[in-house]
Amino acid sequence: MAVLVALGAFLMTLAGGWTAQRVTDRRHLVLGLAGGLMLGVVGLDLLPEAVEAASTEVFGVPAALLLFVAGFLLAHLVERLLAVRQASHGGEETNGGRAPEVGLTAAAAMVGHSAMDGVAIGAAFQVGGGMGTAVALAVVAHDFADGFNTYTITSLYGNARRKAQLMLFADAVAPIVGAASTAFVTIPEGVLGGYLGLFGGVLLYLAAAEILPEAHHEHPAHSTLLCTVAGAAFIWLVVGISG
Repeated sequence: MAVLVALGAFLMTLAGGWTAQRVTDRRHLVLGLAGGLMLGVVGLDLLPEAVEAASTEVFGVPAALLLFVAGFLLAHLVERLLAVRQASHGGEETNGGRAPEVGLTAAAAMVGHSAMDGVAIGAAFQVGGGMGTAVALAVVAHDFADGFNTYTITSLYGNARRKAQLMLFADAVAPIVGAASTAFVTIPEGVLGGYLGLFGGVLLYLAAAEILPEAHHEHPAHSTLLCTVAGAAFIWLVVGISG
């Protein structure tokens, strides 16, 4: 049953990526919306779940929040190291000097997160049908944003469209794989919470330091800002309905 439900997440992820591809002539609006979706996912979905699952304090701070900060710093460090390596090789910088590897790494993290979504579906159905249905609805609803963000992040860093589509497909398949794996593996709640915190830090860095500045760089329009607000509000709506 969990695998069948995960097929809905598969379709919604592809729909999100397809939408991101079709509106390339309004790139600033796409990036503004993606930034808002990522901000909403981090602040309203990932962090609350992470803190609840990994609430053990380390020197007065919940472990999930420490990993959240570590994820933010890790994303910044990886981007800077790759940019320095690219410059030291004397290669021609493209796409504003961004390293394509950063986009692929971030997209791979999105794939990992989607796999955890599938695990959450499978685990919830092990608890009971009602719990499984509630979790499945939440996952399917926000996987549209996951597909949208996966394609946008990959292509923003200068990767070819084919690579962006490949990462989108991997992100779509990941919930199915995750749901199927629950028949064999159980992930401790604390480990899952720590992962969500780390991933949230990475996403926040990409949204705040890369995607939103790029959205307003060439088109500092009110419509771009409205798209960002709409993206965050959409995730709030999804969290409220699924809660």
